[in-house]
Amino acid sequence: MAYSWFKAFHIIGIVVWFAGLFYLVRLFIYHVEAEQEPEPARTILKKQYQIMELRLYRIITTPGMLVTVAMAIGLVSTEPEVLKQGWLHFKLLFVAILLAYHHYCGRLMKKLANDECRWTGQQLRALNEAPTVMLVVIVLLAVFKDNLPTDITAWGIFGLIIFMAVTIQLYAKKRKRDKEQLMAQINQVPQEQS
Repeated sequence: MAYSWFKAFHIIGIVVWFAGLFYLVRLFIYHVEAEQEPEPARTILKKQYQIMELRLYRIITTPGMLVTVAMAIGLVSTEPEVLKQGWLHFKLLFVAILLAYHHYCGRLMKKLANDECRWTGQQLRALNEAPTVMLVVIVLLAVFKDNLPTDITAWGIFGLIIFMAVTIQLYAKKRKRDKEQLMAQINQVPQEQS
């Protein structure tokens, strides 16, 4: 019975943690892009994003991480023989990378607050895809365990990364084109009024 409770809250923790990680870096993107806004909008937006980032990190993302890790420890304590299985070692490796990513986001948040972050919106969009790859790998390992078809999985992950990179590039081109069209419309309005 304890195993089921640990597992249920482990899954809940994962959902909360990933929701926080996905949204946190999205806020970083908005925060960085607020630099392009004129004053006073720039200052207002940056302050608001800073508040949102801090609350999200402290109230949602970090507690989600802590629940995930605590419940994982509970799961292992009910079935310690799982520690001998190879799939779990790989899963724990990816979880360790995810923990490092989580703490790196905390460092980026501090840099943004101090106007020391040198990441561009485009670079942050790429960074924002890292937890997606981690989630896919971790879930596949948890579901398939030692029966994970590694060749198909490796190609699938590679394809996912390529797809995300292409999507980010296409989105950047679309944003640039939309911005140019907006600027052309703005410049056209004064000419029509004269």
